[in-house]
Amino acid sequence: MFEGVAEAKKKAPKKTECPQLKLKRQWGGKPASALDYQVRPIPFVVIHHTVTGECSAFVQCSEILQNIQNYHQTQLDFNDIGYNFLIGNDGVVYEGTGWGVRGAHTYGYNMNGTGIAFIGNYKDHLPSAAALSACKKLLACGVAQGELTEDYGLIAASQVIQTQSPGLTLYNEIQEWPHWLSNP
Repeated sequence: MFEGVAEAKKKAPKKTECPQLKLKRQWGGKPASALDYQVRPIPFVVIHHTVTGECSAFVQCSEILQNIQNYHQTQLDFNDIGYNFLIGNDGVVYEGTGWGVRGAHTYGYNMNGTGIAFIGNYKDHLPSAAALSACKKLLACGVAQGELTEDYGLIAASQVIQTQSPGLTLYNEIQEWPHWLSNP
């Protein structure tokens, strides 16, 4: 009898640990002016950096996020903050448009991609270990929850649009991650 229980535990799927997530309303974000839903699961993840100051505490990150959202909505005429998720050096994932809602992050990949931006400028150094870990957990969580395809492709914004995002140092880092697409 006990052998059967032990075998069942060995075969049980491993539970995916999702990162700490702050919802848009928690960081003081405004509601979107319109929503365009994506067909899920999503086949691409596009990595960016915000080219703003970095943040390592909730209040500091919230202020930066509010400024980004304001700029995106008032100056660029976006429906919302352009990214699906943003990650601070505090290791917290901040909800942008969230799962399944079209962002405005990468021309040609907004409907079929999830845009994840690291808060800061990462041309000459990496985000914190906590931020990198949070991103990897978010990706695993997205697969486990059916938000991302199991074989999603991971790309840098600079591979598909005219930008230096996510910064050269971060670009080199993500090339070593699972799901990397060298030629999207």
